[in-house]
Amino acid sequence: MSWETVVGLEVHVQLKTRSKIFCACPTTFGDPPNTNVCPVCLGLPGALPVPNREVLRLAVRAALALGFAVERDTSVFARKNYFYPDLPKGYQITQFDRPLALLGSLEILSPERGRVAIGITRLHLEEDAGKSFHDRVPGMTAVDFNRSGVPLVEIVSEPDLRSPAEARAYLVALKQVLEYAEVSDCNMEEGSLRVDANLSVRRPGAALGTKQEVKNMNSFATVERALILLRDRQIATLESNAPVALTTFSAATGELRAMRTKEESHDYRYFPEPDLTPVSVSQAGIDVVAERNRLPELPAAKRLRLARDYGLSDYDAAVLSGTRALAEYYEVVVGSGAQPKVAANWVLGSVLADANEHQGRFRVLPARLHELIRMVEQGTVSHQAAKRVFGEIAEQDAPPANVAQRLGLVQIGDAGQLDGWITTVLQSHPGEVRRYRQGEAKLLAFFMGAVMKESGGRADPKRVQSVLRERLSGQAADR
Repeated sequence: MSWETVVGLEVHVQLKTRSKIFCACPTTFGDPPNTNVCPVCLGLPGALPVPNREVLRLAVRAALALGFAVERDTSVFARKNYFYPDLPKGYQITQFDRPLALLGSLEILSPERGRVAIGITRLHLEEDAGKSFHDRVPGMTAVDFNRSGVPLVEIVSEPDLRSPAEARAYLVALKQVLEYAEVSDCNMEEGSLRVDANLSVRRPGAALGTKQEVKNMNSFATVERALILLRDRQIATLESNAPVALTTFSAATGELRAMRTKEESHDYRYFPEPDLTPVSVSQAGIDVVAERNRLPELPAAKRLRLARDYGLSDYDAAVLSGTRALAEYYEVVVGSGAQPKVAANWVLGSVLADANEHQGRFRVLPARLHELIRMVEQGTVSHQAAKRVFGEIAEQDAPPANVAQRLGLVQIGDAGQLDGWITTVLQSHPGEVRRYRQGEAKLLAFFMGAVMKESGGRADPKRVQSVLRERLSGQAADR
């Protein structure tokens, strides 16, 4: 009998604010250790937290983008008590039994099940801890408190995911939504998006099994790999008739490493934060309706619209809608008059490759790309030559026609010039001419290549093919 995998994810996302959640310290990444700190985020005696309104607004915006109703006007901060070297107060300010938002959902493209809606249990606010470094001095741990107090939302999924690949698809979709809504930069290398994953296996239709957790992962590949290892380990354990232990693992090295027995909520001794009043969205001056109206078209809706309006495949529409900037670039090119499918091929090919090599910048203006596409359609340059022109105008903006002329890439369709190149090729390959006329039609490609080489790539391939067929059929004399 087969096993069914059940996965739930807890995603910690840093909100895009200039200052921390309860103090005015900056959230800048990469500053010298322990420089962006103050008595509040260090938890010094007598220091009191003051909520950052922009944190609340961005959290509301994130909740709306993820399908939460945000009908709960008031939420409550709590103290989550535990000891760790990078938690200076000995507790974390978070939300527990009264979070900001409950019951959202996110549509994903599952590799196994197609489009599926994944439930989201809750979205709540909390502060980040500091960061421990175990590799600075042998045998010692260094602590940087710059991250302490950085604002986070924690987004907790329902156990609706059924494979490690689905978990990865969920994370990709979640990152896209948060970036579209402009609530976080989701920079995983800088720790702006971190993942805790829990997994259990069961026989289909049975109750949920014992879950195990993998903590603090900062790449989608790591998440998928860790869940595959955890799934396989649990199946092997159960098939040997041994129990699955309630364990938390680390996957920082690519292998699962047991950290501790999994804690339950009572281990943290939650109680309401006495230094903070309940948080009211309306009293903070945040208009939920206005925030909802200001949301952009989100990835799932954009993906469906691109496929419907432009006749694109689901795959092309999904890649184009991967970021707002890419989708907007594509639609500007199409709006300039380019054929949707041709524009998609260029944007998903040369444009995206160039952007990936230059920090996401689109170095060729949409109008220039449309000019280049039109030149190919008109036979002014070949598709291969157009790629060279694209590379040139990416380095230095200039009209594609001027660049093609300067590089000698403009196609020649003059009958006399073409006839000269074709005559040279046919006279140089009499054996191949005989074989073609005896029925080896596939040799046409050989002649095409030879003529393009003879012309230095400047011959119009459509005209070359037409003239070659005419000459090889014997309708014209081979001079």
